[in-house]
Amino acid sequence: MTALDELVEELVTANRILARENVVDSFGHISARHPDNPQRYLLSRSRAPDCIENDDIMEFALDGTAVDARERAPYLERFIHGALYEARPDVMSVVHNHSESVIPFGVTGRPIKPIFHMGASIGHHVPVWDSHDRFGDTSLLVENMAMGRDLAKLIGAGATALMRGHGATVAARSIRQAVYISIYLEVNVRLQKQALDMGEIKFLTAGEIDKVASRTGSYGINRAWENWCRRAGRPFRPEQV
Repeated sequence: MTALDELVEELVTANRILARENVVDSFGHISARHPDNPQRYLLSRSRAPDCIENDDIMEFALDGTAVDARERAPYLERFIHGALYEARPDVMSVVHNHSESVIPFGVTGRPIKPIFHMGASIGHHVPVWDSHDRFGDTSLLVENMAMGRDLAKLIGAGATALMRGHGATVAARSIRQAVYISIYLEVNVRLQKQALDMGEIKFLTAGEIDKVASRTGSYGINRAWENWCRRAGRPFRPEQV
């Protein structure tokens, strides 16, 4: 297979994993920067993640224009992806989801912080993007590049951001890392809520977060990926795309 074929296969697997791990349901999406043209990215047509097949994957310019739509309807919120690729040359994959455990933290002012070692992947700080601040009353969907760029600006050099009344966005250096962060963001906030119900929390220190992050590479991520592939009924390839 070509590098593009392999990336499409990986993207389909990522969609299935995110669905089976309850990070996305009928809505939400993951993209990848094009392996041959950094000014383009790959993203499925508008379809539930657990249903996505190879032929659903479309190619887009960074402004969200489909290169060859072939009557396939794109996601309305594709601008989240293009804006992040435009702002961050280091970003190779983006996830947008409506992970249920995450949403309450975007509307209560309660910050998300890493509570266990796998949660360190979410970073030191998870900011909250509020579309109302700049765009007033909207449908809460990121429907244009202006909104996407505003969200990308808030994320900055970070890995994650919440979206008030909406969900979360994750930016990463690979598809597998984007999936890894997305899954452990959901797990971390679920555990954080359980711990809050019990009392005060001793969160990871800044130094602990840095040390865990420095040790989280392809070895550990691929171990998790193999497990998630099996649960999603998808073939596992040991090497990163």
